[in-house]
Amino acid sequence: MHWISYFCAANSDRPGDIGPRSVVTQITECRAKPPAICLMGPTAVGKTQLAMDLSDRFPSMLINVDSAQIYRGMDIGTGKPNADTQRRYPHRLMDIKDPSEMYSASEFLADATEEMLRAVSRGKTPVLVGGTMLYFKVLRDGLASMPNTNLRVRSEIEALAVKSGWKAIHAALEKVDPESATRIHPNDPQRLQRALEVFLLTGKSMTTLHREKHSSAPLPCRLHFVAIQPTDRAVLHGRIAERFRRMLSEGLVEEVRVLYERADLNLNLPSIKSVGYRQVWQFLAGEISHDEMIEKSVVATRQLAKRQLTWLRSWPDLMLLGESGKNSIDEVLKILDTASLNETGGRIAF
Repeated sequence: MHWISYFCAANSDRPGDIGPRSVVTQITECRAKPPAICLMGPTAVGKTQLAMDLSDRFPSMLINVDSAQIYRGMDIGTGKPNADTQRRYPHRLMDIKDPSEMYSASEFLADATEEMLRAVSRGKTPVLVGGTMLYFKVLRDGLASMPNTNLRVRSEIEALAVKSGWKAIHAALEKVDPESATRIHPNDPQRLQRALEVFLLTGKSMTTLHREKHSSAPLPCRLHFVAIQPTDRAVLHGRIAERFRRMLSEGLVEEVRVLYERADLNLNLPSIKSVGYRQVWQFLAGEISHDEMIEKSVVATRQLAKRQLTWLRSWPDLMLLGESGKNSIDEVLKILDTASLNETGGRIAF
């Protein structure tokens, strides 16, 4: 199947149907928009390696979709490729912010759009890779008009959580935004905080704002979502624990110590709340023991993987990639071949 036909069909109401818009309009749009690959999956499943393997097979530009890897000086705990690897496989949108800075989903959308344009202008296929599902969601759906983060309101919510617990925050959210409360687990403080913050700042629930018209410029590429799905959760959990021990041996505590000694950084910042960094920070502050730090970090990473898998289960039109021990590039290319992304004649050739 010609890739134009494939992507037109993928965006119609019924498989194989051009859809409600005119044939001319759809085909024109499809011709004007080359595909971009969005490579998703839970943490520690091998996304980065697979993206680099793909990059060896066709002209591509790797674009980071990890909200922790945007920060400079946070390398070991975020699982960034080392310096030598990054020289060979440059990742856009990596190391673009200081840990003291905020970075919103709207900023990511603008930056990712710019990088996709740059890739296409150079004759390359954008490969967006990472595990921050919210970022992939704004690429897919556009962005609702959400208020910027307000540190005062966030501090008030956190103070209430310290006093009454996050279950009390969840109960408060149920009263003002029951739909969000249903989606957000009581043990997911970051999303609970944001949902309640949005209501306190706007007087509208996050659910209501998401239903209002999104205001995002059209993307330069037609997105094709693929995800690596772990075959055995126990194996993934073992890999998560092993990876954290490796991070410790590579100097994670020393990396966080540099951040801890900075007067402008604290636990309320999104960067320091990142999985692993928060727990090591608490260890350095004397709040938990070394063993507790390891246990809490591994548990938090498992919970992150569980949330990522929950996102993926409800993701529409998602192509699942079977996980193999070596993340076989042959398996990936075979699946992409089925999707007609590697046909010749003005299409991608691997």
